[in-house]
Amino acid sequence: MEMEKPKTLDKQLANQPTEVRFCKKCVVSNQRPRTAFNEAGVCSACQYAEHKNTIINWDERERQLRELLNKHRSKDGSFDVIVPASGGKDSALVAHQLKHKYGMHPLTVTWVPFLYTDIGWQNYQNFVKAGFDNILANPDGQLHRKLARVAFELKGDHWEPFTFGQKAYPFQMAVKFNIPLIFYGENGEVEYGGSMKNADQPFESPADWEELYFKGAGVDKLVSEGLQMGIFLPAEIMLKSFALYKAPPMAEVEKLGLQMHWWSYYHKWVPQENFYYAAKHVGFIGNPDGRSESTYSKYASLDDKTDGFHWYLGYIKFGLGRASRDAQMEIRSGHITREEAVALVRRYDHEFPQKYFKEFLEYLDISEEHFWQVVDSYRPPHLWEKVGGEWKLKHIVS
Repeated sequence: MEMEKPKTLDKQLANQPTEVRFCKKCVVSNQRPRTAFNEAGVCSACQYAEHKNTIINWDERERQLRELLNKHRSKDGSFDVIVPASGGKDSALVAHQLKHKYGMHPLTVTWVPFLYTDIGWQNYQNFVKAGFDNILANPDGQLHRKLARVAFELKGDHWEPFTFGQKAYPFQMAVKFNIPLIFYGENGEVEYGGSMKNADQPFESPADWEELYFKGAGVDKLVSEGLQMGIFLPAEIMLKSFALYKAPPMAEVEKLGLQMHWWSYYHKWVPQENFYYAAKHVGFIGNPDGRSESTYSKYASLDDKTDGFHWYLGYIKFGLGRASRDAQMEIRSGHITREEAVALVRRYDHEFPQKYFKEFLEYLDISEEHFWQVVDSYRPPHLWEKVGGEWKLKHIVS
C-alpha cells in the first residue's frame, strides 16, 4: 500500500524520477536534485570533475584571482573580504590562504550551529586563536528551534534555518561593514551534483538561493506555514523577527557592488587536501570517534549534533546518504575506486545517527514516535518498500 504523501514545501520532490539510475563513474544516482546524466550514463558532477582535470586553465584562474584581490585589498589593514567560517577544514583553508598567501584582511563570520559538538566548538576556538577576527551570530534560540521544527515537518529537513543564515548573514555583514567581497569555499552544485547554471562563473546571486538551496521555499513561507500549524504564535511574527535569515535588499547589494565568489572556481577543490591544510595551519582536529555516523570519513560536517539527521533525511528522500556524498567526491578526487566506494556506501549509508538522537528530539520538542511518522511519510514508494515489517531500500548502488 502506498503511503499518503506529506504536505511538503520541498519542490524538488515533484521532479524526482521514478526510474533510478546510478552514475557509471561514481555512486550518485539521478535521485539527487538537479543532477543530469549524459548519454554515457555519467553524472554532471563527474563530467565537471573531468572538466577540472582537462579543460580548466588553473594558471589563468590564479591570474584572475590575484587581479580580483588586488582590486579589493585594503592599504591600511582594514577588513577587505568577508569569509563565512565555521572553523571547519574548508573555510579555514580559504581564510588562511587569503590572509597569508594573498595578503588580504579577512573578517570571518560564523552562523552558529543548532547544537555545537565538543569538537566543533574546539575547532572554532582553534581557528580564531590561529589569528582571525570573527563575529559569531546567534539567532533567537526559541524562534530558531521552531523554524527547524517546521522545516523538519514540511521539508523533511530541519537543516533549512542553518542554510538560510549561512547564506544571508555574510551578505548582511558585508553591507554593514561596507565590504564588497565575500569568499565562500566550493560551489556545491557543480562539485557534488546539481545545477550547472553557475559552473562557468565565479559567483552567484541571492536570486539563485531559493531554487538551488531552499528547496523552492524561503523563510517567509516556512514562518507562514508554522503559524498555521500553531508552532509559531502570532506575537512572534513581527516584521523583523526573521531578518537575520534574509539577504539585504538587492538595491543595497547592487549599490555596494557586492559579490560572493567561490574559492573552488580559482583553485581545484579537494576536500581531503583541505583537511590536511587546516590541520597543519589552524589546528583543525578530526572526529575523535574515528569516523562520523553514517559514513567512513572523520573530517567533514563535525560542528553540529543535529548534522546526522540532515544526511539521514536525505537518505530517506533520495536513497543517498552521507557515505554516498563522501565517496562520490573521493572518486572524483582520485582517492578511491568506484568498487571501493560501492563497498563503503553499502556498509555505512543506512546507519542511523544514534549518538545525538535524544538531544535532537528534545531540540525539536517532538517524540520519537512523531519523528518516525514524519520520516516514514517522506519515503518515496519508488525507493522504499516494507519487507517483513521493516523498510528496505529498493535500489542500492552496485
